[in-house]
Amino acid sequence: MTGKAAIWWVRKDLRLADNPCLRAAIAAGGPVIPVAILDPLHEGFGAAPRFRWGLGLGRFAKGLEKIGGRLILRRGDPLEILKRLAEETGAGTVMWSRHYDPDCIARDKAVKSGLEAAGLAAKSHAGHLLFEPWRVETKTGGFYKVFTPMWKAVRDSALPEPERAPSKWPAPESWPETEKLADWALGADMRRALPILESHQRVGEAEAAERLGWFLDGPVDNYDAARDIPGEDGTSRMSPHLAWGEIGPLTCWHAALRRREEGSKGAETFLKELVWREFAYHLAYHTPHIVTDNWREEWKAFPWNEKVTEKVRAWQRGRTGIPFVDAAMREMWVTGTMHNRGRMIVASYLTKHLMTHWRVGLKWFEDCLTDWDPASNALGWQWSAGSGPDATPYFRVFNPVTQLDKFDRNRRYADAWIAEGKRNPSDTALAYFGATPLSWGLSAADSYPDPVVTPEEGRKIALEAYQGRNF
Repeated sequence: MTGKAAIWWVRKDLRLADNPCLRAAIAAGGPVIPVAILDPLHEGFGAAPRFRWGLGLGRFAKGLEKIGGRLILRRGDPLEILKRLAEETGAGTVMWSRHYDPDCIARDKAVKSGLEAAGLAAKSHAGHLLFEPWRVETKTGGFYKVFTPMWKAVRDSALPEPERAPSKWPAPESWPETEKLADWALGADMRRALPILESHQRVGEAEAAERLGWFLDGPVDNYDAARDIPGEDGTSRMSPHLAWGEIGPLTCWHAALRRREEGSKGAETFLKELVWREFAYHLAYHTPHIVTDNWREEWKAFPWNEKVTEKVRAWQRGRTGIPFVDAAMREMWVTGTMHNRGRMIVASYLTKHLMTHWRVGLKWFEDCLTDWDPASNALGWQWSAGSGPDATPYFRVFNPVTQLDKFDRNRRYADAWIAEGKRNPSDTALAYFGATPLSWGLSAADSYPDPVVTPEEGRKIALEAYQGRNF
């Protein structure tokens, strides 16, 4: 090694393969020092995302150790930590993978400015997305505000093949001091749900690759239909791995592209889902207000409730009396994820049947999802509510009862998550009561509740609120 040391600031890119930033750091020719920082943004994660990030860090650290590396952990202000670490190691460069939500952009700009003022080189790299948001434009210029034209524009893009993981780490002669991951207590806020939630996690780069391989070896062929059936294991389950960077988007893209070329129709749909994620981040980059406010100006005056009422609490706790809604909310509480069809149903029920602002749901998901992603979470909620770009029409009010009849005919999904009134409830349904706070006072022996708002009543309420508005 001939170059000065480089610091790799590790964030949501917990992988060795398909990592342009890591490759650039190694190519500089000197030792590479990976550091993960528990900064104010990470401190502000919801309980489940913070817990899941901690699991990812632990697994990633073990992967580094296998090839002679080490993950340094520091807690505090990222600029001060990076400057101090550069002094300790003699590093001349700090590198990181770019993120595109407004909070990360603001942080990274401040860090870059401060590092450069201190005489250090600060370099950001692609790797979180397939397409940089400023490189995909409409024919008339500007970003895409509708998904389908964007998909058609990038569908046949020639993207570079993902690079392999390094087999040996360019280590320094001595490693700087590190804090202990256990001392960060990233799962503390999960309380009694912690062991139950942890039992459902698949963590790390190897697990991500194994799951992707399994999915593309068979289930992808029926993905068009199976992705709507919550009682089947018919989806890729890549969302947590992509959210924490345990697999690169290029890896997913090229693997699915090969299956499409072999004739798999489902692979085309999976590629579209990858681009939907891109669409969310492009919107977060170009219109950052999407993560906090109604994307469409005309929705600002809509009379949504923004308080956590008793009906909203029933929604949060999976006790609305609507089996599809309750099953999905309980699945999220126990596993940290929710089937995509369930996400649409619970979001529609909250924003339309309960006339509650999508921000209330967004914040709840932010606290409960282990695959939480700021851009996808915001786009999903605004799509369901009708206030976002390319959204479902405001007058489309999902009927959660007929949706269950259509997509869970045998009630496999509902039975998996609802225990009340069942002679032999499933283990997963019972696990929910072992994971919920004691203060909620829930028991599997309780009677199943009557609907807080029936589908018919909810649809009428929503349509009356929409009437006469210029949407």
